[in-house]
Amino acid sequence: MRYALYYSPAEDHPLTAAASRWLGRNAFLDESFPTSDVSGLACGDVHQLTADPRRYGFHATLKAPFELAPGKTEAELLAALAAFAAATPAFTIPNVILGQLGRFFAIVPDRIYPELQDFAARVVEDFEPFRAPLSEADIARRKPENLPPTQRAYLDRWGYPYVMDEFRFHMTLTGQVPPEQAEAMKAELSRRFAPFIQQPLSIDGLALFVEPERGAPFTVHRWCALAPAADSRKTAP
Repeated sequence: MRYALYYSPAEDHPLTAAASRWLGRNAFLDESFPTSDVSGLACGDVHQLTADPRRYGFHATLKAPFELAPGKTEAELLAALAAFAAATPAFTIPNVILGQLGRFFAIVPDRIYPELQDFAARVVEDFEPFRAPLSEADIARRKPENLPPTQRAYLDRWGYPYVMDEFRFHMTLTGQVPPEQAEAMKAELSRRFAPFIQQPLSIDGLALFVEPERGAPFTVHRWCALAPAADSRKTAP
């Protein structure tokens, strides 16, 4: 079994519902939906282009999938998650947009926000004691020989190359879309996610996802609300 710490909107959030129907699966309920229609693209192509994000569930990676370190238990991990959430105030990304990372489409911030970067770094650091070292096979899958020095160092230190100053928040909506299909895909995603883009996004929870065995779909094991936002806390009389 592997665990991962992801940002996800709450189960009842409209963005969770929209993304689940787009991807064809709700990771909270492990519920499947028919493949979405996209004008100009074959149904089979859409199904294939959403396969990877469908397996992982709608999310933004904070601490990438890991096996538990020797001596650590799931109960301890859940307790640490609850404690972290209770001590960490919610905050808001001022504006998210539909963007592309290479050929992947995703919901991303319109720019880098230090508060978001700091939050992601804290998740990586605070839960590091629960991560077992990567196997040689896991390291090889990351093609470390192709990574720039900083990302290779992060892979060795944290088990994932895209952390700290290399972290870029993204909620993946597709796999790699070929250039000739990108225009149709962008038009459909812009339409479907219009209520959520060019809008703020509240980072108000932290989710523990689980993968029961390698290659199985990830599901939400526990979603914990973060503490009230700092500017909403009231001083006791």
